[in-house]
Amino acid sequence: MHQAVQTLARVTAIIGGLVLVGLVILTTLSTAGRELGIGEVNGSYEILEAGVAFAIFSFFPICQLHGAHATVDIFTSQLPGRVHRAIIAFWEVVLTAALILISWRLYEGMQRYIGNGETTFFLQFPVWWAYSFSFAASVVTCIVALYCAAMRVGESLSGRMLLPTA
Repeated sequence: MHQAVQTLARVTAIIGGLVLVGLVILTTLSTAGRELGIGEVNGSYEILEAGVAFAIFSFFPICQLHGAHATVDIFTSQLPGRVHRAIIAFWEVVLTAALILISWRLYEGMQRYIGNGETTFFLQFPVWWAYSFSFAASVVTCIVALYCAAMRVGESLSGRMLLPTA
């Protein structure tokens, strides 16, 4: 199971990374075109907005799997191991609930844009397309988060490390 979740998280991060590289190239071309007097890439802001949202959701799973989210554990790291693991498990469950809530609201937003047919200003592509890509990445995030929450609770109960840490 761990191997499947790890592969899913890595593949999603790689896709997000490729999208991010494409966005950097697009932004560079658009900025260079504007500075050279050729003109910027039409709709680059729309593509950038949609792509960055997707990239952010794409990096959540790998970050979640490796416990690499920002933490402030200056006080809790000094607690006994069992208490420290219980605190980590608690916050993992809370973060999982928050990610599921975000994913649900993203889905609802996508449904709203499907229903009203809104399109972007320059490129005229349906706004829900961007939502759908971000939602797909958020579903992977939820899968990985649920797995991690279960493993962190297991770590808390068993006293053994089941997941990698940052």
